[in-house]
Amino acid sequence: MRLLYVEDNEKLALNTSASLTKSGFAVDVVHTGGDALHSVASYEYDAIILDLGLPDTEGLLVLRDIKRTAAQIPVIICTARDATDDRVAGLNSGSDDYIVKPFAVAELIARIKAVLRRPGGALGLNLDAGNIQFDTIDRTVRINGETARFSKRELALLELFMRRKGRVLSKDSIENALYGFDEPPTLNAIEVAAHRLRKKLVGFGATPQIINLRGIGYFLEEGST
Repeated sequence: MRLLYVEDNEKLALNTSASLTKSGFAVDVVHTGGDALHSVASYEYDAIILDLGLPDTEGLLVLRDIKRTAAQIPVIICTARDATDDRVAGLNSGSDDYIVKPFAVAELIARIKAVLRRPGGALGLNLDAGNIQFDTIDRTVRINGETARFSKRELALLELFMRRKGRVLSKDSIENALYGFDEPPTLNAIEVAAHRLRKKLVGFGATPQIINLRGIGYFLEEGST
């Protein structure tokens, strides 16, 4: 899951994005409305966190531009403006949620997951493929009923495959989902990550298999229990 975080307070952005990354998200951080619109035009995002007090423009104008060009992306306003009129204006401008600073990062993460679970959103609470069950809330995987441990990157890749099981994912689409622009993948990173995940799944006795279509991409073949 890739997020765009638009926040002009660099310290707040750094601390919050670090917590979001620990929770399994790939996070791109920008500090101006102009950079936010450029990022939305250049990359695919699952959700956007948007401050209203930006140095170059009004956040509500940025929100309206985002909704004109990418209406399907949920946007959570995250701002110090706590008046009822501000909340109403934000929601009427197309935001999917509104959270007031200061906030607990755990609440922000819960709100992100909540908007992604709405109809048409990117998330489901629990994922199933063959004999694999993935709880997206506590980030745990069970295979044949037994807990299976994976690295953070492996979990992110497995989640991506399970959400798009049966669909071929190109290397570029996997990179876009797993890496922010401040964390570019190393050479052959996707091939290495897919190989390690495939090996672990086999070792845990998983019925789904990661299939590599050379020159095209990867997909999760669900198999049978």
